[in-house]
Amino acid sequence: MKNNIRLIESLKVSWKKEKAGAQTYRELASREPDEQRKHILLKLAEAEETHAQRWEARLIELGSAPPDKTESFFEKIRRWMLVRTGTTNAVQRLEEQEDRDTARYEAEAALAESPEDNAAMDNIKKEEKVHAKVLHSFSVENPPRREDEHPQSKLDTIFKKEKWHSGHSGGWIGQAVYGANDGLGAVFGIVTGMAGYSGGSNVVWVAGVAGTLASALSMGSGAYLARKSEREVYEAEIERERKEIETNPEEEREELELFYQLKGFTSEESSMMADRLMKKPDQFLKTLAQEELGLTTSTFPNPVKEAFSATAATAVGGIIPVIPFFFWTGAFAVVVSLVISTFAHFGVGVLKTIVTGRSWWRSGLEMTLVGLLTAAIAYGFGMLLSPQGHLIR
Repeated sequence: MKNNIRLIESLKVSWKKEKAGAQTYRELASREPDEQRKHILLKLAEAEETHAQRWEARLIELGSAPPDKTESFFEKIRRWMLVRTGTTNAVQRLEEQEDRDTARYEAEAALAESPEDNAAMDNIKKEEKVHAKVLHSFSVENPPRREDEHPQSKLDTIFKKEKWHSGHSGGWIGQAVYGANDGLGAVFGIVTGMAGYSGGSNVVWVAGVAGTLASALSMGSGAYLARKSEREVYEAEIERERKEIETNPEEEREELELFYQLKGFTSEESSMMADRLMKKPDQFLKTLAQEELGLTTSTFPNPVKEAFSATAATAVGGIIPVIPFFFWTGAFAVVVSLVISTFAHFGVGVLKTIVTGRSWWRSGLEMTLVGLLTAAIAYGFGMLLSPQGHLIR
């Protein structure tokens, strides 16, 4: 009897959260311009409504009724503000809520005395887990499915994906571009600062080379450790998913099937796709990782390649302002360094458009102006610290 009272109160909380979740999904869908994402949000809203109806019916069976109010005034304000922060942020918060809901249903299962309640909670817990994975997939590139696209085509696309995509070079190219940007900007500041301090003496190239070396090693090691960490996280997630498949393969198959249904496939199509994938264990594991967790072997580049590209590019970018001081000193070396560094800043700004997709001339001009401003500040600071307070000799 005591467990029934606690179960009733817990079901009321679940009913309110499911109703509130459904409303949030509907409001997000009404503001979402992408039809595929809108469809997924509406499907999630339908699923939450179904859960709420199930708990309402169970509450009536237990001699109770759902609460009179779904949300408090402050909860409504919070939902209104959440929806207006944009789909991306709202989806991240909802993903966290779905994870909490999964944990709540695990706790409620301990209060349930009947096998029917246990089965219902286990089923909804499983659905909430998939909902969280679906929301996570919003950050993964998922092109909308065409109405005339047969599910077999989708399967063929999945099966044909290679472990490493030879065309996937954005990672190391990005590291190279930003490495050159970092090296050029940092060392140009060092060179102009030391030129202001020393008047353009030989100490400038010594400081410049030291700065180039430090920047290159820092960028390279940072890129390596970052990508290595991504790989370790990926491998850990894959291993966790592998264990889940080994422990309960049918549950994982049902999760994938439901995931495809929420993405717009029919029950028959989703079942056929899941069954097909189950026959290829390795591919099934990769698909679960990709579709549910947003992980693929192509989402992270080779750490060594990225480290090398970042180190080399930073060194190249950093050495450019130093080159004139290998041959000259004084005002002439400073002017030459300023000229070639200005052109280099514009060139790096243009290269950045490979990664950013911005206007090439605007990106180049922006990079140039930032570089010149940095040089002016660094030079002025160097002069301020100079014992002689001299201008360039």
